[in-house]
Amino acid sequence: QVHVVESGGGWVQAGGSLRLSCAASGGTFSRYAMGWFRQAPGKEREFVATIAWSGGRTYYSDSVKARFTISRDNAKNTVYLQMNSLKPEDTAVYYCAARSTTDYHTRREKYDYWGQGTQVTVSS
Repeated sequence: QVHVVESGGGWVQAGGSLRLSCAASGGTFSRYAMGWFRQAPGKEREFVATIAWSGGRTYYSDSVKARFTISRDNAKNTVYLQMNSLKPEDTAVYYCAARSTTDYHTRREKYDYWGQGTQVTVSS
């Protein structure tokens, strides 16, 4: 059983930056691919970014590509999401998820463990 906890959300003006962190416990972190998803009010939870076990492979949604960067530190059991050039449409609850395999995936049903989420609000 893996437990993940997100942190780092908050309020920022458009064009600003935030870094989200996701700390994992209860399993061998390096055996899990990790992902970030987000859910805006009234919308379905959508894929944002994902990273394979070693950090060598990443994939992003088109809406955040070139603005967001996912990374991981297996020694610290933590995955990060650096968000730059934030836009009001990035406002959402951001969720971290762990997948019980080493390769990444973009579909939320492929993830086994989820955090409670952290709110990101971008004002115009």
